[in-house]
Amino acid sequence: MNYEIKTVKTSGITMKYMKFGSGDKSMVILPGLSVKSVLESADAIANQYKSMTEDFTIYLFDRRENMPDRYTVEEMAEDTAKVMAEEGLSGTYLFGASQGGMMALVIAARYPELVCRLALGSTCPAFAAEEHPAIGEWTELAREHKGPELFMSFAKKLYPPAVTESLTDFLISTGKSVTDSEFERFVTCAEGTEGFDIRDEITAIRCPVLILGSEDDEVVGPEGSREIYSFVSVNCDAGIHMYKGLGHASFDTAEDYRERLTAFFL
Repeated sequence: MNYEIKTVKTSGITMKYMKFGSGDKSMVILPGLSVKSVLESADAIANQYKSMTEDFTIYLFDRRENMPDRYTVEEMAEDTAKVMAEEGLSGTYLFGASQGGMMALVIAARYPELVCRLALGSTCPAFAAEEHPAIGEWTELAREHKGPELFMSFAKKLYPPAVTESLTDFLISTGKSVTDSEFERFVTCAEGTEGFDIRDEITAIRCPVLILGSEDDEVVGPEGSREIYSFVSVNCDAGIHMYKGLGHASFDTAEDYRERLTAFFL
């Protein structure tokens, strides 16, 4: 699968994104929190979404490169919205997963011209560390530069046990390769989730919304998906589906995930 990696510089922001597909509709993916840049997995991502490339030209945005010391989810969303506008994107089919879903909520609420349909995977409208300790655990491991332990903890919270077990050697090896700057970047992004709360703005969203959650989500919990649905269904054409037994990262583990996205977007 062919793809391009591009760099945008605008309004003091430097951000990379990957672009692939040949469809006449623009789909934007906002990924979740990651230790290494998701663009290092560009081949796998392009392959994962290849069934959608005839209908969509797909853009996957990384977080900005020149991050401030304190960088909130709202700021991540604002920066991404600026880059989307700079690239001439409007009326997109926006899919955000996990922390990317939080960003997508902000963009859809504040910049309705950028979004015509919104899909959200394993996310929530507000986040408090005392209710969801996984990110705090990861942050401490990253501060201590414990790469293998961080990757193993990450996988255990994201995937079913069988998946994590099958990836153990890969996770440990990859964890050993994490650089000091990658640890620091991860901590900045993880800490930016604390205190996120978009509930007062969600009712501004008017486009159709699809929520895909997980009953056994150990990162943000299943209640976040239902809470979003309770807000958006007041003013929007909204649907919700809750997976079981697939973990937080059902967007990676569910075989029908791309089918559901395609059916909703088209």
